[in-house]
Amino acid sequence: MNTLKPKKAHKRGYPVAILAGLEDTHAALWKVFSKVVKPEKTLTINGTRNNPKALYNFHESIINALRPTLKEGVRSIILVSPARTNYTQEFTNHVRQHHTWLIQGSNKTVFSEITGSANTPSQVAALKRTQAFRQLICETTAEETENLIEILEKRLSTSEKNDLVLFSLEEAEALILKQQNTSRPKPEYLLLTDKYLSDNRRKNRLHRLMQIAANRKVKTRVVNAESPAGVRLTQLGGIVCIAKPE
Repeated sequence: MNTLKPKKAHKRGYPVAILAGLEDTHAALWKVFSKVVKPEKTLTINGTRNNPKALYNFHESIINALRPTLKEGVRSIILVSPARTNYTQEFTNHVRQHHTWLIQGSNKTVFSEITGSANTPSQVAALKRTQAFRQLICETTAEETENLIEILEKRLSTSEKNDLVLFSLEEAEALILKQQNTSRPKPEYLLLTDKYLSDNRRKNRLHRLMQIAANRKVKTRVVNAESPAGVRLTQLGGIVCIAKPE
């Protein structure tokens, strides 16, 4: 029985970023897709912000809540906090002190900040309509995908014969759908441009591959075709599957 629901995925689009609304007593996390924003989780501080232990535990709960989406390959995070507060600064300081793995290396997470509130669906909708937010999303995801292209270029130039870069839907399917064979290289990233996705005549097949890839922990990202990373992917055919040995 096929449990995949590609039609629902089509309506929400593809994952773009994580939105974290930081307030005095809680944090509201949202998943930003290309067409909609969906609520993810609300986390409450157990105590007050002027209690170092309570604040530390609160920030740790945010990091833990972000982990599943980060593992999916989405590494753009937009932090939102009200004017005249230092909530985003407190959180980014926590990341720098305790989670350097998030902000170092070619697969680092890109954090951006904007003033406002993302506490309710209406507040998120209002924020999403602003030019400043749209611009920030573009800049943040562009920086993130540039990091992915760095990984791609290194893999293309590597002398390791077991590393693979595949350049077609058929090749990506052959690797990802038959991943159970442990003697084969392991798919690590599936990258494609939004133009490749929108223009492809085999959309259901492509969405099915993306869903299976996500289920099998392959980091899947759709890249703006007009961004520098998107231009490079277009040169390679619009879709790339990056694999590594087990």
